[in-house]
Amino acid sequence: MTTPSSGRTRLGFFTRLLDDGTAQQRYRNALDQFVRAEELGFDSVWVAQHHFHEDEGGLPSPFVLLAQAAARTSRIRLATGIVTLPLEAPLRVAEDAAVLQLLSDGRVELGIGSGGTPSSFPPFGYDSADRAAIYDRHRGILEDALRGDVLTTDGGTLYPSAPDLLGVIWEATFSAAGAERIGRRGNGLMLSRTQPRPQWDGPSSPELQEAIVDAYLAALPNGTAPRILASRSALVVDTEEEAARWIQRGIERSAGYLRSQRIEVPDGVSDTELLAWLDVHVGTPEQVLASLRTDTVLRRATDVAFQPHPIDPSHDAVLRSLELLATRVAPELLGWSPERP
Repeated sequence: MTTPSSGRTRLGFFTRLLDDGTAQQRYRNALDQFVRAEELGFDSVWVAQHHFHEDEGGLPSPFVLLAQAAARTSRIRLATGIVTLPLEAPLRVAEDAAVLQLLSDGRVELGIGSGGTPSSFPPFGYDSADRAAIYDRHRGILEDALRGDVLTTDGGTLYPSAPDLLGVIWEATFSAAGAERIGRRGNGLMLSRTQPRPQWDGPSSPELQEAIVDAYLAALPNGTAPRILASRSALVVDTEEEAARWIQRGIERSAGYLRSQRIEVPDGVSDTELLAWLDVHVGTPEQVLASLRTDTVLRRATDVAFQPHPIDPSHDAVLRSLELLATRVAPELLGWSPERP
């Protein structure tokens, strides 16, 4: 298990914008969290795109939110995790990303993927069963546009041009086969916070993701630096009493997922065992460190992003968790420290 890079691991904050409250409050909370993350030295903030289903993700327009974040920050990198590319006009994604790249002084990380919720596809005129083919077609158009290929009959190309975005494309996958394709293209690999598992006694997420990382690294062209993002669910609090309250919320919010996957939890399973199976880390800094130390994938990641989902706690709890992640967890777990100008 070799580490792909001897360089500094970058620390990220990932949000699906699922705070309790209105859409406006969700967006304002996210922006405040991004500002605080930058103050604490985080290297990146990531937002997920979801359409229609407010309980799955609260943001259909990631570039709009990140443009506002660019105006309120100066250093932290602004990342999409992911743009649901089959549901987007790829040339518009290229244009929006290019404008954001200029407005943010080159701080964009462009994460793309094939998307999740099947019911979101028909309103856009697509069948979810065709998502893989649509994704490949749209990805090719996106990359051609960013490369500067001629797009119109009279010689028009992408404006503003943004060839540097080709070096910050990330792709999401759940499989080793998908990771191999991403590696061959030389793009960054985005690992999910947990791997889908068909039953309770399935292998743990690190074991599954080790194979995905292996496939990605083996396929990278010679001389191409690996980029591996490991996203993990973590909420760090000050006391065990606080942790117990949020653990209960996390279990309640995960019940729907377990039902949708028809996964039966055996009798007698403790809350701690259930959270471990769900790959959710909640507790004091010492408790979260103890559970994350078993995650061997983190040793191989170039970027680690922590998200509060599926607990989706209060705004104040997220802000405090950011502080504890930056000052207590990341330094000891990843050897991380804020990058100095």
